[in-house]
Amino acid sequence: MARWRVSLAIERRRGVPLFLQIAAAITTDIRRGRLRPGDALPGTRSLASALGVQRMTVVAAFDELVSEGWIVNQPARGAFVSSDLPEMKPRRLTPESAPGMAARAGFDLLPAPDPELPIPVPRGGLLFAPSRPDVRLAPGKDLGRAVRRAMSTRPELLSYGNPQGHLRLRRAIAEMLVLTRGLAVGPENVCITRGSQMALALIARSMLSPGDVVAVEQLGYRSAWEAFRQAGAKVIGLPLDGDGLQVQSLERTLRIHPIRAVYVTPHHQYPTTVTMSAGRRLKLLEVAKANRIAIIEDDYDHEFHYDGRPVLPLASADRFGLVVYVGTFSKVLAPALRIGYVAAPVPLIERIAAHRSLFDTQGDQVLEYAVGELLEEGEIQRHIRRVRREYRLRRDTLVEALHKHLGDHLSFDVPAGGIALWVHADETLDVDEWASSAMRQGVVVATGRTYALDGDSLPFLRLGFASLNSRELQDGVRRLAACVP
Repeated sequence: MARWRVSLAIERRRGVPLFLQIAAAITTDIRRGRLRPGDALPGTRSLASALGVQRMTVVAAFDELVSEGWIVNQPARGAFVSSDLPEMKPRRLTPESAPGMAARAGFDLLPAPDPELPIPVPRGGLLFAPSRPDVRLAPGKDLGRAVRRAMSTRPELLSYGNPQGHLRLRRAIAEMLVLTRGLAVGPENVCITRGSQMALALIARSMLSPGDVVAVEQLGYRSAWEAFRQAGAKVIGLPLDGDGLQVQSLERTLRIHPIRAVYVTPHHQYPTTVTMSAGRRLKLLEVAKANRIAIIEDDYDHEFHYDGRPVLPLASADRFGLVVYVGTFSKVLAPALRIGYVAAPVPLIERIAAHRSLFDTQGDQVLEYAVGELLEEGEIQRHIRRVRREYRLRRDTLVEALHKHLGDHLSFDVPAGGIALWVHADETLDVDEWASSAMRQGVVVATGRTYALDGDSLPFLRLGFASLNSRELQDGVRRLAACVP
């Protein structure tokens, strides 16, 4: 394994042999935690070269450290910090001698945002992931080949690029949106982002000023709310029903607050999976036009619709530049690839790209070029069809298992699409207590409070079925049933 050129602070004090100074510097680094038990030390030749001293001086320093028990020599491997260090005498710590980096910052910090952290899963546990695909199905070999081709044939991809994203991928996405979602867009209307969360953060930075009001679905997606808050906006919740967002509530709220934007997930509402009705969609566009409100449409799982024809996005009916459309490949390919996108009028796209250039400069040109190639060749489309069939099977497996093992306690509608079920628990169950009990049995579920604007407990679960195969889904439901209080 290649090593960095070592940096060691030697004061070169007169009257103290140089080998002892080197030994003391290494001892100090061990004491303060820069070098830890088991760490490999550089070879005597490379350290001598780095320090500008004779090799035998370093050899003498190492001999001294070995004799004191600070390091050990391993034949044919080199010198390592000892795992059994000499007892270090207690001493008064100063900022210069404190072990490791300071535990606290020496300056004032702003409050931390409320991040969406990965859900902890115990070893051997099963996660009914609320919005996660099965990465075991990702087309890794095809993507790997496309990345290697891009790296070997297009060296310019390793340089700086357009913060709006590589043109090849923007063209491919624009074509997809035109053909499958009814949007009238070109590559100039598309900006590539590192996932939909970055898209939402960039939209917030580009559109919102401190004090602006954003209306959101209640229940909804907490990380989106936090992106708006970080831009200084105030978030207000609007109620839902079986037809999606209640637009009449939006109209009532407009009499009190000058709303700047409304954030919606109309295709498969997150988390309830409800599809916004056609009448509500038209009414929302009408209200937005009359009040100059931006509609941020998050179409996070459009590809996964199983029964009937998928509903076209709100953006497909927009004729007045009202809708900012957000999509992602995280559910289609894998979350770690971090490819999302925004489709919107050119003036907003230009502003989003300008903000993006300030803190991310640009995206991953190599990956964007490779994904663009796979879209042009139809490989991602074929992958989507394969995964869609598998996820439909998993949905039906979960539905059957819930009816069999928990039919007396849970009720739900079978969604026509998406990657999760929204499940209502009867009044005899405390869902949060149940979830805690299930966690101890190795099953992790997200309860209703996760999606509540006020954080209150709600008698619901969002059970994702995409990330678990049929056997795992059945096992998970059996474990859940065994934990019913």
